[in-house]
Amino acid sequence: MEILWFYIAVILAVSDEAHSQIFWKVFFDFYVLLAGMIQRIMGSNIRMWVVHEVLEAVFHFILLSLVFLSLEIGFLAAVIHLVVDLYHEVAGLKMNYLQHRALHFTVESLFFIMILGI
Repeated sequence: MEILWFYIAVILAVSDEAHSQIFWKVFFDFYVLLAGMIQRIMGSNIRMWVVHEVLEAVFHFILLSLVFLSLEIGFLAAVIHLVVDLYHEVAGLKMNYLQHRALHFTVESLFFIMILGI
């Protein structure tokens, strides 16, 4: 296991930042149009939000799978990130940027420490 869990958590944090920068700043217009199309297809804002989170998880899956050359790590990283995102939104946690990052990093690190320690 060594320190692989740490590298995964760091790359997942970088991936989340890359996702934010790429889609909210570079492709903002496209992302707004895509959100409108998804909202029309899904018929509700909640479903649209879940689709957004799943698409974000797919982004993380692809990026981490490529970085670590492991579909398993990519899949697990995407799933745990998705679960943390869904949880803190459903639970209504109001967090600033640093608290949000710390929550993700802590939960994702602990998850991979447990998985890789088996």
